[in-house]
Amino acid sequence: MSEVVIKVRKNGPYQVTGPIRLVDHDGNPLEVEAGDSVFLCRCGQSGEKPICDGTHKKCGWVDTPESEPRHA
Repeated sequence: MSEVVIKVRKNGPYQVTGPIRLVDHDGNPLEVEAGDSVFLCRCGQSGEKPICDGTHKKCGWVDTPESEPRHA
């Protein structure tokens, strides 16, 4: 089975490479096959949440050290 990879993109979304099963707040699944990617919003402004629609570029959102994952 393939490994799931989550990549933090500088000033952009999380890139999640499958296989994964993403379930929205209504319980609708989105299947992401092995080797395929989905991009998840980090700015909170996407009109397609949780999927990134590129709004971060229009609203001027940039990541900061506080928005980066912290290692335990």
